[in-house]
Amino acid sequence: MNTSENKIMDLSTAIERYVRDGCHISIGGFTLNRNPMAAVYEIIRREVKNLHLYAHSNGQGVDELIGAGCVAKLEIAYAGSGRFAPTCIRFRKAVENGTLAVEDYSNYQMTLRFLAGAMGVPFLPTRSSLGTSIIEKWGFAESMRQSDPKLPNKKLVVVDNPFGEWADTARVVLVPAINPDVTVIHVQKADRQGTARIEGLTFADIEQAKSAKHMIITCEELVESDELRANPDQNQIPFFCVDAVVPVRYGAYPTACYRYYDYDPVYLNDYRKAARDDERYKAYLDEFVYGMNDQQGLLDRIGTERLDSIQADPQKGYAVGLDRK
Repeated sequence: MNTSENKIMDLSTAIERYVRDGCHISIGGFTLNRNPMAAVYEIIRREVKNLHLYAHSNGQGVDELIGAGCVAKLEIAYAGSGRFAPTCIRFRKAVENGTLAVEDYSNYQMTLRFLAGAMGVPFLPTRSSLGTSIIEKWGFAESMRQSDPKLPNKKLVVVDNPFGEWADTARVVLVPAINPDVTVIHVQKADRQGTARIEGLTFADIEQAKSAKHMIITCEELVESDELRANPDQNQIPFFCVDAVVPVRYGAYPTACYRYYDYDPVYLNDYRKAARDDERYKAYLDEFVYGMNDQQGLLDRIGTERLDSIQADPQKGYAVGLDRK
């Protein structure tokens, strides 16, 4: 990990340095909350291919990476964007077309897998998925596992409890650790050294951050270290886990960032319409991703009136009165 004092860099440099063709990458956020969208769009613009993507329960970020042809393999618990796409649209098309290999776990199992990676252990036990088809249905063939040394040789293993019947369960499921080449998450605040603060629900972002070999933080605000040190118990990600700090305003847009802005229902409704049709989706990418130099270009394209409509109430943390239809 990079432990230098100042880890500030622009997004293009961070993505070029740490996200390469074929790498194993995880992205943070949950459905429509705090997806690292500015980083996602930069990855797409750089035409990175053959990614092995990990996510907990992600929506927009996962769908756009898949839709742009960046992802070959995906390990995830759930891919959806709430009412806008209960199942992500480009994700579903890729699975149906056979262009995406997917292995699914439960939400809890994915968290445990990232936690195992963060702890430096090869697996963790759970009862989650006993009695379900998650155990029986594997998305990755044995030949695929053998060809990639970064993949475990099994999806999971069910074993008898080695400590006897006193533990009140006869069998447990062992799930393998995840150690991505790089994790990208979006946070509300970070300092130049890399200490980061997430406000609101953290989802599995902390475990993802600590499990990765390299870590890119995008943040709404770059703050002085003294501000974060004033309440150190509120800082979840330590500086020694972080390689790059990228200040990027509206870095999660069009998804929500608690206490800063809500998700944009207009954008997401338009995206849903485009994602259903291959030609319209190509036009969407050309206009809103490839046609933009960076996230600021997208914000300029959207306009201040729309952005004003999704501003979060400072007390409630979300946009009060937003028409979410």
